[in-house]
Amino acid sequence: MNTAERRIATSVLVIGTGGSGLRAVIELAERGVDVVAVGKRPKADTHTSLAAGGINAALATVDPDDSWQQHAADTLKESYLLANPHTVEIVTRGAARGIEDLERYGMPFAREEDGRISQRFFGAHTYRRTAFAGDYTGLEIQRTLINRAAQLDVPVLDTVYITKLLVRDNVIFGAYGFDLNDGTRYVIHADAVILAAGGHNRIWRRTSSRRDENTGDSFRLAVEAGGRIRDPELVQFHPSGLIEPENAAGTLVSEAARGEGGVLRNALGERFMERYDPERMELSTRDRVALAAYLEIKEGRGTPNGGVWLDVSHLPRETIMQRLPRVYQTLLELQMLDITTTPIEIAPTAHYSMGGVWVRPEDHSTDVEGLYAIGEASSGLHGANRLGGNSLIELLVFGRIVGEAAAAYSAGLESQRRSASALDEARAEVDVLLASDGPENVRSLQRVLRNTMTEHAGVVRDEAGLLAGLAELDALGERMTKVGVHPDIAGFQDLAHAFDLKSAALAARATIEAAIERRETRGCHNRSDFPTLDPSLQVNLVWSGPGVLTREELPPIPAEISALMRDVDTAGKLVE
Repeated sequence: MNTAERRIATSVLVIGTGGSGLRAVIELAERGVDVVAVGKRPKADTHTSLAAGGINAALATVDPDDSWQQHAADTLKESYLLANPHTVEIVTRGAARGIEDLERYGMPFAREEDGRISQRFFGAHTYRRTAFAGDYTGLEIQRTLINRAAQLDVPVLDTVYITKLLVRDNVIFGAYGFDLNDGTRYVIHADAVILAAGGHNRIWRRTSSRRDENTGDSFRLAVEAGGRIRDPELVQFHPSGLIEPENAAGTLVSEAARGEGGVLRNALGERFMERYDPERMELSTRDRVALAAYLEIKEGRGTPNGGVWLDVSHLPRETIMQRLPRVYQTLLELQMLDITTTPIEIAPTAHYSMGGVWVRPEDHSTDVEGLYAIGEASSGLHGANRLGGNSLIELLVFGRIVGEAAAAYSAGLESQRRSASALDEARAEVDVLLASDGPENVRSLQRVLRNTMTEHAGVVRDEAGLLAGLAELDALGERMTKVGVHPDIAGFQDLAHAFDLKSAALAARATIEAAIERRETRGCHNRSDFPTLDPSLQVNLVWSGPGVLTREELPPIPAEISALMRDVDTAGKLVE
């Protein structure tokens, strides 16, 4: 057993090397601050690279009447009033600067003939404010940030799995982890730690995340360190994820497919959106389309595989090749299916954690001194329905702000007090798992958990199902004490999966307990036993451990913003 330890000391440690983590890294390096970034998957292949649609900012390059105030109003309206107005203002005001930063780093945005950045409609936006690069915007952003971090010579460790944050008297002093390839342990001492390790949507059976990402790592690391989770029940289900092949279940079919004129039909051939949103049809909001597809399948009008049909075959071949190249390519590769002639079988898929670690709006600091959270790991911007294109701009705005805040925090520390017992505890946690040789297989327990969440806490929920889900989580917890962990010649992936499972179990419990408490239907959260919106539940639910939930009031929306909040016509627009 490899118990060799590598010790690193740095001013700031960033956990996660997606868009938000790298933007924070760049901010710190440009300020001359010592920073190290670690990730459990290669930085060129983080979740940010999958984002297709675009990135929002009220640049007013195409629609001169646009403003950050209107962007804020659209965001709050779509959030079903659960977004924090302060957070929303910071992001929408800072968005243009976020785009400028990307331009400065060399991002190849699509442009108009006169050189202005192109902007298109996306979801419930009043104006065209989504900048893009083909249908692979996230990939280009990630490449741009990787290149800038490389220019700044920032150390990025691609194969380090963080198992525990190191805390003494509610003050962070670093993190503990291991190398995924050879098991070398890492003790990283840091003045400040930025948590950018994603959300928790991998805990469902069909998800747009890959197998080893978004397993709730941020949630577990934060809660065990003394932080809290806000709104874990608010998870966005994307309407169009593939069903087959099994190993790629949940892979997204971009909503551009519906935006360009794709039609949804059930197994009877009916264009079912007529029943749910006859005005907007397939261009309805993400939560409405996902709910409609779910109900068609649930009520027995789904395809044999439990899906619905998305058909673009009536569109000119040229349109498909120009506007949907990635969708065309993906279906050919995964299913040998030609979307110019044949409909695509899809079903709703867990896509985005709108809740996350509890943070303060102004600097995304947490309950633990010196610990920050950003990106999908954090909360406050999206409420009960995320406005398409907002997640990418959030990474840039708060990456910059948190980098600045962590730099100032580190510079202001007079000394750092460490704790030998906290380090011993982190060490022992890894030792115990490596020594465990029980009969339970980690991967099969992950499958059990995903089935539980899909069955009882999916698109539509009710009290009986959620309580049954909690009972299944209790039984799973018992089985988790009997796992066998077996590193092999290929590396320490099995140990990583065991920690992923711990994280997923905590995130699942938080999600179900908050979903029980939110006895209403609002945005992405559908309770069949409470089908209407309850004004008294216009609050954030904050979870700080099993059975411990509090309600948090939201600050009022400024009058200049609320005056601009209105229903937005989606005719002729790309959906989110």
